[in-house]
Amino acid sequence: MKSIENSLYHSFLKIAVCVFALTLVFDSGFAIPATEGMSSLTQQHLASVVGVTLGVAPNDVNVLTTRITELETELEAKERLIAVNLQDANSAGSFDVSTFVLSIIVFILLVLIVLNYALDYVRQKKVTSNYESTTSQMA
Repeated sequence: MKSIENSLYHSFLKIAVCVFALTLVFDSGFAIPATEGMSSLTQQHLASVVGVTLGVAPNDVNVLTTRITELETELEAKERLIAVNLQDANSAGSFDVSTFVLSIIVFILLVLIVLNYALDYVRQKKVTSNYESTTSQMA
């Protein structure tokens, strides 16, 4: 019979809770306060870097358009950097969504582990009582 300690589902839940709990500690800055700022900056800069590039044969219009686009991109990058710096200066007591989401995920995983143990206990108790009743009937 497969016990709860040997189940793949239970192993996955244990690993998931550990990973998300460590990520939550890192993201919230609970252990080292500098990690909270690092996490926020990483998320903001990663969001501003994602993009797509395409290639077209060069001509006069394309060269001018490319130069204008480069200047606009530089301007937007500078605006984002200024906005990030202003947001960092104003976000001393702001609400951190990523920490909240990670907390909810860890809570859900812990509930699943407790539910898994409770259901396994009830199932094991039922199997034991059925076994005892069949052995007492045989005697």
